[in-house]
Amino acid sequence: MEQNLRKYETMAQEEDYEIIAGVDEAGRGPLAGPVVAAAVILTNDVNIDGIDDSKKISPIKREELFPKIQK
Repeated sequence: MEQNLRKYETMAQEEDYEIIAGVDEAGRGPLAGPVVAAAVILTNDVNIDGIDDSKKISPIKREELFPKIQK
């Protein structure tokens, strides 16, 4: 995972938060159409190469990552 993606997780862990969800959304916004949002909680020992902002990942790469994230 990109180090920058863990910035806020690290800050929360330093304040003793134990469960931290990563959240992302896709869509044009409530004024222009539907929006889909999702949250995922991974344990600290999980490191999946390629995870980044969904808008920076190709549709093919997202399909590859999906089963790894679910596992």
